[in-house]
Amino acid sequence: MAENLNYNVVGSKCYAEGVNGVPVDSIAKNCAIYGRLYTWATAQSVCPSGWHLPSLDDFDVLMKYVDPSCGGNGGICLTEAGTKLKATSGWNSYNGVPVGTDDYGFSALPGGYGVSDGRFFDVGNRGYWWSSSNRNTDINNCTWYKRMDYDNEKVFQPCMLSINGALLSVRCVKN
Repeated sequence: MAENLNYNVVGSKCYAEGVNGVPVDSIAKNCAIYGRLYTWATAQSVCPSGWHLPSLDDFDVLMKYVDPSCGGNGGICLTEAGTKLKATSGWNSYNGVPVGTDDYGFSALPGGYGVSDGRFFDVGNRGYWWSSSNRNTDINNCTWYKRMDYDNEKVFQPCMLSINGALLSVRCVKN
């Protein structure tokens, strides 16, 4: 998909939804621009028929297409791949970091994230996208996601240890 999913289901919220004092029209604008944010459990089944939540392998195909040197480095792409995937608007600016060029039509937007206590962070600054991939070991259980930041050109692949209540963006991949 060339935009963050904006499908209203239980387990999803618009950025700032439910925050006291935030005007309804601002919340609707956040959804229209950045899409909705989803819990990981909801993200597993929210993609429309014929589509699926991307795995790390799916993201790796994208990253290697954007830059053949990406991938295999824990999923981190330390080149300007993030700039090439970012939308040309919707990102806050930062000293010396180029704006998005959207070379591949991915149009990544910084929808920020939410947490279970109703707080939201980073809209305009960072984009976070769920993957369907988990890492289960004796030491920890975490879920992988992709992240792009306004203040650099990289694409990161952190692993979230506590996914309960976290709300991130979703992109779907055609089967």
